Amino acid sequence: MLVLGLSGNFSARDSDLVPLLPDQLFHDSAACLVRDGEVIAAVEEERFNRIKKTTKFPVNAIRACLDVAGVTVDQLDGVAYYFREDFVDTTLNFFYTVHPKVPTVYCRQLIKQWFAEEFDWDLGDDKLVFTPHHDAHAIAAVARSGMPESLVLVLDGRGEENSGTVYRSGGGRLEKLADYPVFKSLGMLYLNATQLLGYGFGDEYKVMGLAPYGDPATFREAVSSLYLLGDKGEYDLLPNMTVPDLVGPSMLARGITPRRKGEPFTQQHKDFAAATQEALEKIVLHVLTHWAESTGLSRLCFGGGVAHNSTLNGDILRSGLFREVFVHPASHDAGASEGAAFLAADQLGGAARPVRRSRTASSGPALGTEAEVRDRLGAWGAVLDFERHEDIVPVAAGLLADGAVLGWAQGRSEFGPRALGNRSIIADARPAENQTRINAMVKQRESYRPFAPVVTAEAAADYFDLPATEANYDFMSYVVPVREERRPELGAVTHIDGTARVQVVDPAANERFHRLVAAFGERTGTPVLLNTSFNNNAEPIVQTIDDVVACYLTTDLDYLVVEDFLVRRRSADPSADLDTLVPRLRPVTRLARRLGTGAVAAGPAWHEISLDYAGAPVARMSEELFTLLGVVDGVRTVGELAKEAGIVPDAVRAELYELWQQRYLTLTPA
Repeated sequence: MLVLGLSGNFSARDSDLVPLLPDQLFHDSAACLVRDGEVIAAVEEERFNRIKKTTKFPVNAIRACLDVAGVTVDQLDGVAYYFREDFVDTTLNFFYTVHPKVPTVYCRQLIKQWFAEEFDWDLGDDKLVFTPHHDAHAIAAVARSGMPESLVLVLDGRGEENSGTVYRSGGGRLEKLADYPVFKSLGMLYLNATQLLGYGFGDEYKVMGLAPYGDPATFREAVSSLYLLGDKGEYDLLPNMTVPDLVGPSMLARGITPRRKGEPFTQQHKDFAAATQEALEKIVLHVLTHWAESTGLSRLCFGGGVAHNSTLNGDILRSGLFREVFVHPASHDAGASEGAAFLAADQLGGAARPVRRSRTASSGPALGTEAEVRDRLGAWGAVLDFERHEDIVPVAAGLLADGAVLGWAQGRSEFGPRALGNRSIIADARPAENQTRINAMVKQRESYRPFAPVVTAEAAADYFDLPATEANYDFMSYVVPVREERRPELGAVTHIDGTARVQVVDPAANERFHRLVAAFGERTGTPVLLNTSFNNNAEPIVQTIDDVVACYLTTDLDYLVVEDFLVRRRSADPSADLDTLVPRLRPVTRLARRLGTGAVAAGPAWHEISLDYAGAPVARMSEELFTLLGVVDGVRTVGELAKEAGIVPDAVRAELYELWQQRYLTLTPA
């Protein structure tokens, strides 16, 4: 049986379903294709439309999954969605009421319209299945875990009526044991705290990274006033979470002032982050302690967005409550597309799922055959030099040992937010200055945020204090202590509290990446590399060769490795070579001429470029560049457009390069 699972909302490529649709609404668009209980392909829409955490309908992800499997839509036995139909329609109704000019079309018809328009396929009602959200999270984790029976915990911002659910899994079925309603949402509690610290939806992981810089004792009493632990794994959040912001008013009353976006972090902010993280851990362990003891189950599957809190996950391991723990590599809502597909297959009469542990998250599309990779790199020949090596691993290991920072792109992309060796930026994990260096050359992110290590399975216990509880360290899901004697050796990946979010790699999980880390260890004596996602701060993780090259050319990475090819820039100044490239505006790119206002007459005009989605950036630009972008046609090069517009390319080249860095537009070979 072949079933396609979906997550995300129903917005078009270039517009929202309704104006200013919140990015929290049906987020993390993705598609997952399941055949006879096995994941064939899974990928997030953001990898294609290049919008972080996009909510738009996953049409590109669907097409990619079908291409990976070599099938067409008419071969599908079912299509599954990751929420119940009544919940989705009720939510849409609210926005239709607020925006009466928007046509009132509900989710079943919206999904069917997408398949009709994009794939010329009449999706029958008997093949379209809507699934309970937390059930989808739960079964996704169970299916990948290989556990014959387990306790299952799902925690997120909200499902339909709940924000947490506990299950018993066994015999291929889920038995619901408890629900925690939306007004007890730990995901929303943490989001409210995240917003108080000047961040937004999807930035919770930054607060987790900030927490070790603070002292939780400073605001322990204040944050503890927000919750009350009860009997039998129960808890309450006070005041009731039906209040839109639980944290802000309570903390303001206790002298904890909010941070505005862009302001520096004070010690007060760090202490508040620490107290928030501590509270989350305390509540979750309270819940798990009861259910572990009352059920006697010794294994745990953990899913939902809260399961991406790797510090919490490390605490669960160290608690000793379980013999084994499994966390889904895409435990956020994208992973629920996978669970929805499994649930629909069950409902439609599919075969039982095999009980088998998943060792890889690399279920996205590949970069291509050797010939395809060579041809596409060759198209960039005006700005790149490249050469193929019979075995790229020793070449890359030597460059890393000499201090280079590499972009590393191999095989199929990873499903989920972690780069695990197929779309990675890698460097020597030893020099502490590499953290600052990589932040400056690529990430441009907050200096406090740690980078993660990848270590060979053979050396993992020598470098990290791994708890006795068995866990899937393949997916960077757990923060564990770095052994004290190894901390000076791992300066670039050891966090301020002596911990690291570790990835353990072996040949079964990723043969080439394991060989690379091992080869680096043979040269340096340290079989550990710094591994971070291959993207800059303006984009999601790279997917295609064009994405890979664009990120390389708009950062200061030293080298690029694509499959067996070593790639170098031709020029030390990439902006000097833009004339040969073709600019294209993205579907969400908007150009505007703004007129200033004055007391008597209009003020001076300015020119703007923006991206049209929630939370997107806006930038000003010169009149010359505005004129050039106004005649972009996706065919002519920068040099040709500048000539037609009567602009000297030198006048706009640096400005255009900066807009490319921030992904307002794309530049590709002619």
